[in-house]
Amino acid sequence: MSQRIQEKRKVIDCRLFPSEKNCSLAISGTEQEVLTVAVRHAVQEHGHQDSPELRQQLKTLLKDE
Repeated sequence: MSQRIQEKRKVIDCRLFPSEKNCSLAISGTEQEVLTVAVRHAVQEHGHQDSPELRQQLKTLLKDE
């Protein structure tokens, strides 16, 4: 079994992050994949600044799939 398959998948649900857009996006994959896409989404769609604080906030919202 490959390392990628053995790695636990994570999911982040945009509905759990307070937003005026009422976004319903959910992202799943490896922790690094999810964080990368979630940060990009938060910056481009919600106007957040990419920062260590944003990344830490998003990391707390990660759940096992």
